[in-house]
Parts: sequence; C-alpha cells; structure tokens
Amino acid sequence: MPAVIPFTLIFISGGAILALELLASRIMTPYFGVSLYIWTGILSITLVSLALGYWWGGRLAGNAPARRLGLLFAIMPALAGLAIIAACAIYPFAFHPLARWSLSGGAFAACMILLFLPLVATSAMNPLLVALLLQQQEKRKGDAGSGLVFFVSTLGSVAGVIVTAFGLIPYISNYTATLLVALLLGVLSLTAAASGLAMSGRGTVSACGIAAVLGAALLAWQGDRYTGRLGPVAFSGAEWQVEGSHSSLFGTVKILRSGADADGKFLRMYFHDGLIQNSVDSNQHSISFYTWALEALARAYRPQMQEALMLGLGAGIVPSRLARDGTRVAVVEIDPASVAVAQRYFGFDVKRVTTHQADARTFVGECAPRHDVVLVDLFHGDGTPDYLITREFFRDLKGCLKPGGVAIFNTFANLDDTRGYSHLLATLLSELPHVALYRPDWPGARQINSFLVASPTPLPAPQRVTINDVPERHAATLWDMLAKPQAVGSMAASGKIIYDAWNAAALDMAASQAAFRQGVLDSAPPALLMN
Repeated sequence: MPAVIPFTLIFISGGAILALELLASRIMTPYFGVSLYIWTGILSITLVSLALGYWWGGRLAGNAPARRLGLLFAIMPALAGLAIIAACAIYPFAFHPLARWSLSGGAFAACMILLFLPLVATSAMNPLLVALLLQQQEKRKGDAGSGLVFFVSTLGSVAGVIVTAFGLIPYISNYTATLLVALLLGVLSLTAAASGLAMSGRGTVSACGIAAVLGAALLAWQGDRYTGRLGPVAFSGAEWQVEGSHSSLFGTVKILRSGADADGKFLRMYFHDGLIQNSVDSNQHSISFYTWALEALARAYRPQMQEALMLGLGAGIVPSRLARDGTRVAVVEIDPASVAVAQRYFGFDVKRVTTHQADARTFVGECAPRHDVVLVDLFHGDGTPDYLITREFFRDLKGCLKPGGVAIFNTFANLDDTRGYSHLLATLLSELPHVALYRPDWPGARQINSFLVASPTPLPAPQRVTINDVPERHAATLWDMLAKPQAVGSMAASGKIIYDAWNAAALDMAASQAAFRQGVLDSAPPALLMN
C-alpha cells in the first residue's frame, strides 16, 4: 500500500470535518441567528460525532476480516459525502420549521442533520487506518502509527478551516460550498479504489464514490430550481427576485428587487442573513423608517454639525444624505461586501464619504474628539456583538465626541420585556449619563427600532428640523416620535453593567435576541433564508 494515498485521504477528510463545521454555522445563521445556541449545538454535536466515529471505527477495525479493512477505510469518505448530499436536500425545507419550533432545540436538531453522519463516517477513518498500518508491521511497534494518523488528520483540519474561510465562503454560496465538500469526499473514495490499497469490494467503493460525485454535482447544478431561493418570492407586500448575492466572512447579503409597476417603478431591498437592513424605491429614496429617524435626530440635536461619524454602513443611505448637505462624514464598516453592495446598488459614493474598512471597536479606540455626532448602527445576527456594548467601548466612543456632541444609537427593544435591554441602558449610562429614548408609535408592534441619544453632558433641547423626501407613510410617525422623548432611568435600574472581561447579562440578552429572531422567522420566506 503506497503510504501517501491513505495519509492523503486522512488529511483531506480531516479538512472536510472542519470545513463542514464552519459552513454549518453560516448555513444556520439566517434561521437561528448568531447566538450561543448555534455554537453550543455545533460544538456538542461535533464532539459527540467524533467520539462515536472513533469508537465505531475501532470496533470495525477489531472485528472486520483483514481484506475488509481497506474497503471500510476507502468507503467512508463516499458515505460521508452521500450524507452531506442528503442533508442539503433536507435542510432548505426543514430548518425554518425547526427554528420556529424552538431556537435552542431546533439548533441542535439542525446540527444533527448537517454534521452527525458525515463526521461519524470521516472520524471512523482514523482507527481504521491505524489497523491498516498494523497489518503492515510484522510486530507491533510503538503506537502503530496512531500518533501520525491523528497528527495528519489534525493538520488537514487546520487547512480545511483556512481554505473554507478564505477560498470558499467569500466566493460561492454556503450551499454550493457544502456540496463541493461532498463531491471532494466522493473523489477521495474513487482515488482509494483506483490506488493499490488492498481491499475487497473495490467496485462497491467505486459505485459509492461515483454516486457521491454525481449527486453533489446534480444538486449544486439544480439547487436554485430545487430550493426556489432565487424567487420570485412573495414577501413584505411584493414579489421579489434575487438581483445579486454577495458573500463574505460576515454573512451573506442578498439584493432583492421587486417587479416594476405600470410606471416602471420598483423597490430594492438589502437583505442580510434574514434581516432587512434597508429598502429603497427606484429613485434611491429610503423607505426604511430608521434611516429617517437617525438623520432627523442628528439634525435635531446638532443642527450645525460639521463632522459626523457613522459606525456601520449598511446601504449607506444616512451618510450619503448627510454628506450631500455639506457635512464631513466618515464611515467605519468591517465588511467589504457592504461597501461593494452600497456602491453598486444604493448609490453610495466613496468620494463624498470617507470610508474606513475596520472594526468599529478598534477605530473608536484611536478616534479623535472631533465629531459633532456619532451614529451607531452595528448589528450582526440579531443584535450588536457583545464587545460593542461594553463599558469600555462606550468610554472610547465618548472620546470621539466634541464638547456638546451626541451619540445616536439604532437599537431594537421590546418595552414589554426590558430584561435584556436594561443591561444595555445601564452600561451606556455608566459612560454617557444623559440619555433620551425615541421610539415610533406602531400599534401592536413590540420588538422594534428604538433610538437612543446619549451624551456625557446634559442634552440640549432638540430643534425643529426640516427634511426633504420623507415618505408620506413615515412623516406623521417621525414627527410624532421626535416630539416624545422618553426617560430611560427606570428601565436601566435593573440592568447590569457589561464589561470587556465579564458579561453578566449574556443569558438575558440571548433571550431577547431569540425573541427577535422568532419575529424574523414569522415574516421571512424560507427560500430567502438560504445562503
């Protein structure tokens, strides 16, 4: 048996294990959010699958006739590939009802569908290869090569993470990338069958390998038709087609476009992992309420603003409008896909707005106190990442403000249950003690955009503002909201301050984010959640 063949198989199958784990986290995000539940499920199912695979492989190695060891070792990649194909045929239709049933229980069930069988099969290869190496030795020597087997497999896992993160995710959909892993595993079995590896049932191995290769290729080729992910899809009062899709390390952005009416007018939507980030009409006027609220609050509290900083770009509507009126605007955005999408589809002009591709936390740590307004619109999944809502972050943010400057936050809150929100408020007040809450009056709505205006010094009285192009559907709500600021002291009273080193509120905030994700699942069509 040429030693290079089995160790090549172990190396690549080890890479497939971690590639699948990484892809699973991204496949699940639109359904289950970016939460503790997903990673608890992924890590738990991964470790259980590996443990069972090692045990099962050892049992097979101990009980199988010598000629069958090669067959068992060679067929495992193809079996894993077939399991992945089956998962890709199931999950586009199963994950949405699972998430609506239970985010936590559904996340574990989803991990079982995506990971369990493929990881059991691939991890069983390690003890089987050790048994094959023992066959080649007249007498047992040392560890019989087991250390080398797990060493090569682990190096393959490292390579799998790197290739997936930087070679697959930014360029192809997660669905296609997962099927590519299945196809590669089928090729591994075909390679083993064609090699000099001693085995019985070589035809069986070849047949399984061919089935995995053809099945993965067919499902990838016909995936759009099979899943209906490109539309048309009825959603938010219109029929939508996917106009463009952009993947990055921070999620999948879909640009949705509605059908044109009799006058040729249409709507365009920025849809990011299940969330509507912005919508505009065919004249590039935003129809999303939050963009008008952020602009109105900035102008009301700093009517003579000269310098503005926005953390989080989205479609770029707010910074574009501020820059158009002569304000010097800088934007910080970590995701290059957001910048590309804002330019291509939403008229964002990088010549008018200084754009920094950077992490907001790092940027504000080095920020000069020259901004009249800092607009904070930072979301990933169902909320703002923990490290962007700590006392230390707000302290750094305070350092970006001129004397009398204000920070304006776009947040989501359910004021019928403020357990999670109270921690954010308590932490914000610890560094920016003067805070006003603005919230639209939408009867029956609970978990909705809620805007915080914060300053280290007493807030000035907001000025009356005039803003052009506000959609008629939002005008009355906007002006009514601006006239009714709310105090936050009572809501913050039960909150715990969040620090970089300790988040005592993690479970409460996870519960709030889960409630928000349930609202997303109630409205978003399953086909659009596929990424």
